Amino acid sequence: MQVIESVPHEWLFPRTKAVVHHGGAGATAAGLCAGVPNVVVPFFGDQPFWGWRVAALGAGPTPVPLQSLTAERLTAAIERAVTDPAMRARAAEVGARLRAEDGVSNTVTLIRCVGNDKG
Repeated sequence: MQVIESVPHEWLFPRTKAVVHHGGAGATAAGLCAGVPNVVVPFFGDQPFWGWRVAALGAGPTPVPLQSLTAERLTAAIERAVTDPAMRARAAEVGARLRAEDGVSNTVTLIRCVGNDKG
């Protein structure tokens, strides 16, 4: 393990076998886009939601809430993330689909649809 002050998620996450993060929307998006399993340790706000979404997608184990975090639970979650072939394959599939999306074009289409909705 190495502690560093700051590094872009988009650079770091694809170079790992799995990522452990708090489950914020940005970290979750970067983790899923990286195509590696995500281990989410939520502690506040929307983080539990994103942790459960990752698990529902099959791209990571069930979240390990900070309140119940132990070395054993975190170790078990990481071990599963790096050794479960189905989870690794699903994370890679989700990552590939996200990277293939054209977010700008999709946003423009959505804005146009909303702008044309007179209802």
